[in-house]
Amino acid sequence: MQESYDENPLDTAATLIEEGRAAEAASLLTGLVSQTRGGLTARLLLARALEASDRLEEALSSADETAKLYPDVAEAALAHGAMLLASENLPDAIGELQRALRLDPEEAEARYLLGCAWLEAGEAEKALAAFAFLAPEEMPGLSERIAQAEAMQAQQRSDAGYVRHLFDQFSTDYDQRMLGQLAYQAPQALRELAQLVMPGLTDLAILDLGCGTGLSGAAFKDRASHMTGLDLSPAMIEKARARGVYDDLMVSDIESGLGEAAYDLVLAADTLVYIGDLETTFAAVAEALRSEGYFLFTTEAKEGEGFELGPKRRWRHSEAYLKEMAARHGFSVAGLMQCVPRQEAHVPVPGFAVALVRS
Repeated sequence: MQESYDENPLDTAATLIEEGRAAEAASLLTGLVSQTRGGLTARLLLARALEASDRLEEALSSADETAKLYPDVAEAALAHGAMLLASENLPDAIGELQRALRLDPEEAEARYLLGCAWLEAGEAEKALAAFAFLAPEEMPGLSERIAQAEAMQAQQRSDAGYVRHLFDQFSTDYDQRMLGQLAYQAPQALRELAQLVMPGLTDLAILDLGCGTGLSGAAFKDRASHMTGLDLSPAMIEKARARGVYDDLMVSDIESGLGEAAYDLVLAADTLVYIGDLETTFAAVAEALRSEGYFLFTTEAKEGEGFELGPKRRWRHSEAYLKEMAARHGFSVAGLMQCVPRQEAHVPVPGFAVALVRS
């Protein structure tokens, strides 16, 4: 028997989406929109139907067009922000959801999605600030999101989402900012240390952790038989690819699965500043290094014992803590020297350049 639907095509499209027949709804709505029928409601439904049909790029394009046609309508900004979030375009999603809330401060879904976007970006405090305006009993999934944000705050490392979001944003002018404004010297400090502790060693299989745009890779390319770069930020990986110094590039967190005994040298220039507790990182690097392999890295310096989070959301480590971690994971200290990996507001940031050997 043939199904019967309300004669209103918008109601029909909404029913089709609910029944899991989003492709049919998208076809119907595309026809309506092309005939300039249905107005804003048709366009909003079309974006939903396209997303439900796994046509995310088309859904994003449709939502973007709708937001431009209805610039003063919060619902259009919300739909666009939701599609940007689904596409993992966090900076633009956050901006568009904030615009939706400026247009309608009472739009609960926009506030919830903004909190979710901040959570994906690793910004737990901003996520909780957004969620604070909402009632858990009125918003399914909110309690779980709040718990996730609170757990993120308790981590002894910068959240992976935060690091990815940060460097995706910085990727366009990263080299200019680092080498100019911040007087970045971490790769050079490691190169000088390498000349002291491993002179003449070449033809090395090298892994560059947190490779960024490839500044450390370029500094060590002449010592490599094979150079692999790893970074959390896809945008930074593309910049590194364009530099042409790496044989392989991976988008990954440095704490997860570096492999076993594949490298002679692991580099981490200005990377461990995003990790407080180095236990997991040192264990992973020890697994990834061949016997007598080297681990060269920079940190920002802390006096006394342990580690701490600095005011710029970068972790600092003490010399005593670094030596303790080295001994615990089967490393001997080949070299440890004070250095200035970068500046902040033209003030040198005290740090360490460290060379460990896997024994």
